Amino acid sequence: MTPATTARAAFFRLELADALRSRWVVFTAAAYLLVFGAFVWLGLRESSVLGFTGLSRVVLNVSNAVVIVLPLVSLVATHQSVVRARSTGLFELLLAQPVRREQWLAAAIASRLLVIVGPLAVLLLGTLVAGALSGEGSLAPLVARSLLVVVSLSLGFVGVGVLVSAAARSTERATVYALVAWLGASVLHDFGLIGLLLRWRLSPPVVFVLAALNPVESSRIAILSGVDPELSVLGPVGFWLANTLGSRLALLVGVTWPLAVGTLALLLARRILERSDLVG
Repeated sequence: MTPATTARAAFFRLELADALRSRWVVFTAAAYLLVFGAFVWLGLRESSVLGFTGLSRVVLNVSNAVVIVLPLVSLVATHQSVVRARSTGLFELLLAQPVRREQWLAAAIASRLLVIVGPLAVLLLGTLVAGALSGEGSLAPLVARSLLVVVSLSLGFVGVGVLVSAAARSTERATVYALVAWLGASVLHDFGLIGLLLRWRLSPPVVFVLAALNPVESSRIAILSGVDPELSVLGPVGFWLANTLGSRLALLVGVTWPLAVGTLALLLARRILERSDLVG
């Protein structure tokens, strides 16, 4: 192993151990269990959504709920990472060692992604196994699509959280910035778009672009396009999407756009980290 790889592995073990000791891991587990448990109970009832019943309905509903919960979990997990390392003196120790800043950053990102995505992937794969044992063999495409969307959306908001933490000068400001980012993506964007639609008559392509600019909405469209290829639930916009993009391109947009947002945010965070004073 090269010295750089050894340094990243050491930082990864350190950050993973720190993450597993943190209270936000309990919050993450509780959020996943609450969402999954509630929709397991609902999904196993007799009613159906778009023709889905049983465990397929569980996966569908959980995926749509996770699209809202996952950004919050990702921001909670990362918004304190850089600013807390600066305030606790970790960076002072880091600067005294023959390592690079981006090696620590890469390890911190990888450890948090593992803790965020890992439990959810286990739950979804467990549902796939349970479906196979119970005779529901159609779960694999839906689970695969959901995992793609979950990973891309996680990386997107992990990047935003790390950027918030790198830009904030105190833990209090980082918390406020993270809360504003989550509210903007999950609530305020929808209200703003609804206000525009009430004020002006916009064409379906414009509505789609404005909606898809939000990684949460693009992820939701990616999941819905796999369940209902006609996207009838979205009205005229869904009709335009189904006839213009189709299910595959909708999935591509829903996966690549959050990845692009997260990558850009991580590059900006790395730039800030390299140029800023690490001793607070």
